[in-house]
Amino acid sequence: MSAADGLVARTRRLDSDADLLVVAGRDGWLFERDRVGVAGRGAALALDWPAGDPDAAAATVASALAAIPCAVEEGLTGPGCGPVAFGARPFEPTAAARLVVPSVVVGRSEDGTCWVTTVAASSGGDAAHDGLAATVVGAAPPAALPRPRQVTVASALDPEDWCALVERATKELDGGAMDKVVLARELALTADRPFDPFAVLTYLRRRFPGCHVVSMDGLLAASPELLVSRAGDVVRSHPMAGTAPRGGDPTTDQRLAASLLASAKDRQEHQVTIDMVHDTLLPWCSYLDYEAEPSVVAVANVQHLATLVQGRLSRPAPSVLELVATLHPTPAVAGSPRDDAIAWILDHEGFDRGRYAGTCGWVDAAGNGAWAVTLRAAELSGGSARVVAGNGVVPDSDPAAELAETNAKFEALLTALVRP
Repeated sequence: MSAADGLVARTRRLDSDADLLVVAGRDGWLFERDRVGVAGRGAALALDWPAGDPDAAAATVASALAAIPCAVEEGLTGPGCGPVAFGARPFEPTAAARLVVPSVVVGRSEDGTCWVTTVAASSGGDAAHDGLAATVVGAAPPAALPRPRQVTVASALDPEDWCALVERATKELDGGAMDKVVLARELALTADRPFDPFAVLTYLRRRFPGCHVVSMDGLLAASPELLVSRAGDVVRSHPMAGTAPRGGDPTTDQRLAASLLASAKDRQEHQVTIDMVHDTLLPWCSYLDYEAEPSVVAVANVQHLATLVQGRLSRPAPSVLELVATLHPTPAVAGSPRDDAIAWILDHEGFDRGRYAGTCGWVDAAGNGAWAVTLRAAELSGGSARVVAGNGVVPDSDPAAELAETNAKFEALLTALVRP
């Protein structure tokens, strides 16, 4: 369905708690962090999200969502109420994308308030909305699929060849071509049985608390990095750049975290991303600031330098889609200068990143929404899966160390897909 004609929406409060992962199920839409967010099923409306003029694209999406009449229960006025569109942009900023408005969306706020929005043909009346809501509210988790018995893993580029590419990049960087370029590796998995998206998401949510858990049209992720969110006039971003492994015990982790904070290379790489995010958002803001010192965010297998950027948007506030279009991709996943780094990646990396290092999230009719950088992600289709991992290369990068860092990042998704 490509037009909102004849559709109506209804949003009402839920009396019971909702598990958004169960709402999304095996093939739905999910964006949550610490059990807060939105999830959906079905597709009432599909919207093109062209890569051209970000203002025009955001206006088109906003108009389409606003064109769906919505009856909202009194007291439900926050972000995510009413029709919501989910989507994921590829890494390449010139690539188009698609947004989908699910037939049923369930939301859960930080205070535990839960609601359900249904989008149906106006001719169906209340019965259509009640029927849609009944399909997900109170539904049981899907039954587990049999695990694959055999999985093969193949890399299009040998590790030695990838290290040679890193070395080539360091020489060009040392010559002043760029300050930094992010290089990625791709692995393809083939199993004798279909992978179970619900089992993968369940594992990721349990192992990576505090991350954005995402399911969007075959894309599954547990991303630690918030690209941007908008809630009314409040804008936030949580850029991350600079990574260290975890050692398996608190003492080693503390030592590695201290080394990360003391690393001039990682601090400079991180500051480049902060400056880009701050300078990009500032023209839209009446107030914007970021933390004076980065913190170390630890996830299950690695730890990152991170800095919260937060401010107030001037009115009229831009849609979160406008903010996404101008921020994506950040130097954390591309490099610096950004346009030069993107061009070098497209010319030399040797594969299409697709939605890896892109951005994924949701937007409502008011322009509120939240979008994460698509990291720690896999793309699934039956018994096939694709995982990608990358890291920033600077003039003094060591190819062997960069290879080891990508292996550490691969571990999370490989374990989720092939664990016994």
